[in-house]
Order: sequence, then structure tokens, then C-alpha cells
Amino acid sequence: MTPTTSPSLGQIHALLAEQGYEISEPAPDTIKIREVDSGVSIQAVLESEILFLSLPCITVPRAKITPEIMAKMLAADNGISTSSFQLYEAENGNVTVTLNNFCKLQSMGPDDQDDVLSCVHFLLVDVMSARSLLSGLAA
Repeated sequence: MTPTTSPSLGQIHALLAEQGYEISEPAPDTIKIREVDSGVSIQAVLESEILFLSLPCITVPRAKITPEIMAKMLAADNGISTSSFQLYEAENGNVTVTLNNFCKLQSMGPDDQDDVLSCVHFLLVDVMSARSLLSGLAA
């Protein structure tokens, strides 16, 4: 890939496909990134020069998101080193817990390409700790 003046979702799509990820475009401003071996999927949205990445972990009834679980999600020693949790309202009184990361892109040169690949990798690593941390919610 050669540097250009501003990043595009097409460039990100091509970069990730070159790295072996399965890529689809469920909406004009969104790509779905699927790690082929694990089947884990990440959704990415490019807004201006910021690439937002989100990986849904679990959807549970709102009542299961207790202060104790929130404290674990926010703890500095929870094993989630580079990503952050967010809660999104879901249907029927449920909440979806997602793991999120982002990167600011400039020209889609080598540094930006490395940032995109790193953010995806960090989410895939952090989701292992997140799933362990959230495993009690599924019961």
C-alpha cells in the first residue's frame, strides 16, 4: 500500500485482507474483521481519521452488571492491557459488553498500517482476558 492524503475504509479493508483476516462490509462506513482461526469478529468504523474498533463480548440482562463486575472491568490489574470496556443497551432489557480500541490515522503509511494491525491484535489478545473476567455473567 502506498501512502495517500487521508485514510479510507477501502485501504484498511485491503490491509487486513492481506494479513489473512476475513473482511466484509455490512454497511458503507463499517467493516467486519473476522480472525479466521478463532472466528472472533471485530467491527470497525472509520470516522474522519479515527478508526474505532469494537468487539462484542457478551449480552446479558442488565441486572447481571453489578457493581462488583464493574469494579473488575475497571480494575487496573484485570488483564486488559490496551482496550476498554463499554456497555450498550440491547433489546429486552439486556446490555452488550464490548471491548474497544481506536487509532488515529494520518496518511495510511507504514506507521498507520502498523497502528491498525496493532489495534486489531490487541483486541484479539485482550478478549481472552475479558472472556475469563466476564465468564460468571453467562451463568
